[in-house]
Amino acid sequence: MPTSQAAQKTTKSMRMSMLNHVAIVLMEPKFPENIGAAARIAWNMGLSRLIVVRKDRPDRDAMAKMATHKAVHLIDAMELHDSLENALAPFSCVIATTARHGRQRILEKGPREIVQEITPLLPDNQVAFLFGPEDRGLTNDDLRLCQMTSAIPTAGFSSLNLAQAVAVHCYELYYSLVHSQKSIPPSPRLASTFELEGMFAHVEESLLKIDFLQEKNHSYWMNNIRQFLNRTHLSSKDANIIRGICRQFLRHQNCLDTVNYEQEDQEA
Repeated sequence: MPTSQAAQKTTKSMRMSMLNHVAIVLMEPKFPENIGAAARIAWNMGLSRLIVVRKDRPDRDAMAKMATHKAVHLIDAMELHDSLENALAPFSCVIATTARHGRQRILEKGPREIVQEITPLLPDNQVAFLFGPEDRGLTNDDLRLCQMTSAIPTAGFSSLNLAQAVAVHCYELYYSLVHSQKSIPPSPRLASTFELEGMFAHVEESLLKIDFLQEKNHSYWMNNIRQFLNRTHLSSKDANIIRGICRQFLRHQNCLDTVNYEQEDQEA
C-alpha cells in the first residue's frame, strides 16, 4: 500500500475512534420504537453510545425491531438514567437539539455549525447530543445543563420526528469528522457537567448572599450567568478556581454575619 494511502487510512481510523467520545442522549422518549430507530441511525454513522433518561426501561423487543440485528447491541448496552443531571454528569459539552425559541433559551446554531465547533473538543472531551421528548421537546430546566443549542433549518415547517433529528446530527458529525480534509486543532479538556453544576451552585449561593439574585428574576439572571460562563469553555481548573473564590467569599460573609449577630445581641 502506498505511503499516502496508509497515512489516510490511519487518519480515518483515528478520527473514527473520536466518535467513541460522543453519545446520543434521549430525554424521556415516549415510544421504544424511536429509541431503536435512533440506535440504528447512530450505528450507521459510527456512534456506539446511547443513553436514555426514563423512570422505566422501555420494551426491548420494540426497540430491537427498529434497531435491526446490526444495531441491537446498542440497545443491550444502552445506559438508563432516572435523571438528566446524572446522565450528563461526565460530559464536558452538551448540545441541546430544539426547534423551540424563547427569551431564556441559548442562541441556537445549525447542526453543521455546531459540529464545526465541537470537533476540536473530541480528542480530549466527552460530548453529548441531547434530544427531547417527541411531544414537547426540551424544557428550560433541561437546557440549563447544556452549553450549546442546535436547531435544524427547515423551509418554514419544523416537524421532524425524533429519529430524523438524530439522523441529521449524526450524519453531519460523521461526515465532518471522517470525510473532511480539514485538520483538527487541539483543544483543552473542559470541565464536566458535574464540575460545572457544582460551580454554578456555589456561584448562585454567593450571589444570593449579597442579594444580587432577587426572587422575581432569580431564574432569568442565573440562566444568563450560566450562558455567559458556558461561552468561555471553562476547564476543570477554571471551575475549581471559581468555586474556591465562592467558598472563600461565603466563609468571609458567614464570619461577618456571626460578628454582626453577636453585636446586635449585646446591644439588645
